Amino acid sequence: MNTNSQPFWSISNSELLNNLHATTKGLTTEEAKKRLNSYGANSLKTQKRSDALTHLIAQFKSPIILILLIATGLSLYLRNIVDASIIFTIIIISGLLGFWQEYSASNAIKKLLAIVQINAAVLRDGNEKEIHIEDIVPGDIVILNAGDIVPADCLLLESKDIFLDEAMLTGETFPVEKDVSVLSSETPLAERANTVWMGTHIVSGTAKALVIFTGKNTEFGKVSERLKLKPPETEFEHGIRRFGFFLGEVTLVLVVIIFAINVYLHRPVLDSFLFSLALAVGLTPQLLPAIISINLAHGAKKMAEKKVIVKRLASIENFGSMNIICSDKTGTLTEGKVKVETALDMNGDKSDKVFLYAYINAFYETGFTNPIDEAIRKNNKIDLSEYQKKDEIPYDFLRKRLSIAVTHSGKYLMVTKGALSNILDVCNSVEIKEKSIVDISSMKDKIQKQFEEFSNQGFRTIGIAYKYIKSELPIDKNDETDMTFIGFLKLFDPPKANITDTIASLKKLGVSLKIITGDNHLVAANLSKKLGLSDSNIIIGPELNRMSDGALIRHVSKIDVFAEIEPNQKERIIIAMRKAGNVAGYMGDGINDASALHAADVGISVDTAADVAKDAADIVLLEKNLCVLVEGVKEGRRTFANTLKYVFMATSANFGNMFSMAGVSLFIQFLPLLPKQILLTNLMTDFPEMTIATDNVDGEMVDHPRRWDINAIRKFMITFGLVSSIFDYLTFGLLLIVLRANESQFRTGWFVESVISASMIVLVIRSRKPFFKSMPGKYLLIATLLIAVITLILPFTPLGFIFGFSPLGITIFLLLLLIVLLYIIAAEITKTIFYKKVKF
Repeated sequence: MNTNSQPFWSISNSELLNNLHATTKGLTTEEAKKRLNSYGANSLKTQKRSDALTHLIAQFKSPIILILLIATGLSLYLRNIVDASIIFTIIIISGLLGFWQEYSASNAIKKLLAIVQINAAVLRDGNEKEIHIEDIVPGDIVILNAGDIVPADCLLLESKDIFLDEAMLTGETFPVEKDVSVLSSETPLAERANTVWMGTHIVSGTAKALVIFTGKNTEFGKVSERLKLKPPETEFEHGIRRFGFFLGEVTLVLVVIIFAINVYLHRPVLDSFLFSLALAVGLTPQLLPAIISINLAHGAKKMAEKKVIVKRLASIENFGSMNIICSDKTGTLTEGKVKVETALDMNGDKSDKVFLYAYINAFYETGFTNPIDEAIRKNNKIDLSEYQKKDEIPYDFLRKRLSIAVTHSGKYLMVTKGALSNILDVCNSVEIKEKSIVDISSMKDKIQKQFEEFSNQGFRTIGIAYKYIKSELPIDKNDETDMTFIGFLKLFDPPKANITDTIASLKKLGVSLKIITGDNHLVAANLSKKLGLSDSNIIIGPELNRMSDGALIRHVSKIDVFAEIEPNQKERIIIAMRKAGNVAGYMGDGINDASALHAADVGISVDTAADVAKDAADIVLLEKNLCVLVEGVKEGRRTFANTLKYVFMATSANFGNMFSMAGVSLFIQFLPLLPKQILLTNLMTDFPEMTIATDNVDGEMVDHPRRWDINAIRKFMITFGLVSSIFDYLTFGLLLIVLRANESQFRTGWFVESVISASMIVLVIRSRKPFFKSMPGKYLLIATLLIAVITLILPFTPLGFIFGFSPLGITIFLLLLLIVLLYIIAAEITKTIFYKKVKF
């Protein structure tokens, strides 16, 4: 863009349009495509390559795998062609398995995220259309309304009472008003009132703006590039990282010691090195990242079938761990289809005039779609041909009012509706009957009494006021004074069908519902009774303001309903929930929910939410319904349970076998398994574990929240690793002392016992129940049995000979299978004792 190096906020609209070769009618589709190719996507993230080749190469980036490949090349150089070729082939097969699973998972997640992508309204070819924000280019004309995220750095061309939340960029707590103007080039960022910045969002009002900068060229893009901000690490991610470090440290120490001792015992250096590296491959849960990705992606696909879209995969674990869900009532607990009960005057009588004024206000409102205005418009159609709209003061969450100016019979009329207390704040008189107006001070008690009566009946009540104004337009917020209160509009939103059953289902899952609403406490209390929450503890916003943070943390878990809550109090409630030791979810879809969604362990929104809410959410529901949430929680817990299964598998039989082999190698004159045999063992035991994402999950793993516990996992590893090692050394004793096996027979026997035991133990530790009482998933069962059969057959095949195995007699096979059977029985007994002592 050529602006002669002059900042765009100091250039007139017409000049800037000319510089960008744009018009107020927007770009053509063809021109927009050219600019997209020239400027690139409107994104802060570098577009990572996600093609098949990139995913395939990523499978071989592990330092251990790279060193093993180098060592294999060295072995090939020394003319050990067969062994080198076998090791290389196993590494390739293992990498291909990981690639196939991860690439499939990656593509599945892309498709899911496309469902909930954020769009922006732009002018293209002279018409307004919705496009993905990444397709916005400099020169585009964007249409902005309340709730929209600003998609790029823009200059205002038109504006109407527009206020923005710029806290993320400037630190300013309160919404900032913007208007069309030309400013000095030296105006600081926070005072550039004619611009809107990428990443900020519209609190109220409307605007039309010219896109100047996109992507990393925006102010927010420059900040994010400097800071390289990452989303905060979830408890699950932290636990996995600590677990990986722990196993990595154990593996490194063990491998160095084994290599050093083998060299000290004058064994071939290359064989010892390959043996140590192969052990490292066996000890390291190299499939852990792939298994986690597969499990989470599989869980995300399953959740999508339940109309729950996961934006951030790691949040699935928090979703399953959630024990509190905070939600507004509208549309979640209630039908969300607000209906007009009646319009009443000051005397409590039905009034056509009150409804007419409410209809005028709702009909001409152009800010953002809301259920109250829709309900008024649908309730009764009125011919407004005699009323011409002249101006509007959009609704915002500070005033809680909406004003419309119209002309009628040569007069200028301003009609205002909103929250009753906020309407009364701008009134100095009351119309008690047609053309009979009295001072409001004498009527406030009566108004309040009627309001409480309506609220006790469960009705949401808004106030209607009016005044005649001078012909000078436009109107602004300063005109909302000295108005006349005319009456009430009673609204109702009935509870959803079967909502009480849904709340009961959440309670059975260990998830408590907390209602956070801006409605008054009488309406909230009435609803809680209808929902079966008759003993609810209720706190109101003003009481909350008087509580210290410490007091709130102590009491927040006991409170069921938070009523008359201001938008900025929601975040404080969520933070207090978390500090009280809860895993808190927050479900919101409004402009004022963004901070609470960020603060929650799990931010949940809906596909029809305001852009700013949908962007802040971790999880997006395609249907605003708690029933959907119940199914999502269950699926999240199943995903977490299956991920833990792999962790348990990697820390029991696999780890125990490799640890035992490392130990016995110090006391016999030959390597217990050749490097190629170790890698084959690792590949074959990994194969069933790659199907774990499809495994069945016991009901007890879903019925209450579970959290990542690294200490419990460490205890599990030590306990079951020791059990595995006991039977490993029993196998060594049988082969060396009882059967007097030679090197080939020892390796074959140990291979058979190791693979079959590691495969079969999966069926034991996958469930807390006795293995015969919990049916595994069909793919896991088939894969496990298939590996067991292949293991028994392999020594009798030419392939077995290539790997250095030799056929064993039926007696040896039976004795080895007996050891496996005893191992399974011992593991079952150990499992029962372990879960009685370790609560996890």
